[in-house]
Amino acid sequence: MKNPKITTMEEKCKPVITGREGGPIELEKAASWTENYRRKNPGETISHFFGKEILENILKQEGCLGIRFYYAHDHEGRRHLVIAGAMSDGNDQINERHHEEHHAAPAAPAAPVHKLYEVGDQSMPCPGSPGCPKNLLSVGRV
Repeated sequence: MKNPKITTMEEKCKPVITGREGGPIELEKAASWTENYRRKNPGETISHFFGKEILENILKQEGCLGIRFYYAHDHEGRRHLVIAGAMSDGNDQINERHHEEHHAAPAAPAAPVHKLYEVGDQSMPCPGSPGCPKNLLSVGRV
């Protein structure tokens, strides 16, 4: 019988996200991929716009190394993207209760600490919103 691998604390805390994920893509490749999507999903939302303010607010959160995008539908069935900051351990930065130990008094109970993380929703899906582009990525050759 083999011994199961024992995971050390160092291995548990090892970052899985570095902030360097993703990278550039050639425009022609990107355009062919978005065209594939439009062909397979006629009349569907093809893009979501997020303003600079919400992106910067999330990216400047302490420990944020990037943004995770979630596919979502509202209660009327409209498509959305929901965004949240992500930390090096892979967890999302969402408002959950955390407890910090207070070392001043050993008998003192841990007090809840509420982090104020923002989670975002796009405000302008395309097509259907003012300012939707008509370019190689959105409609193909124009």
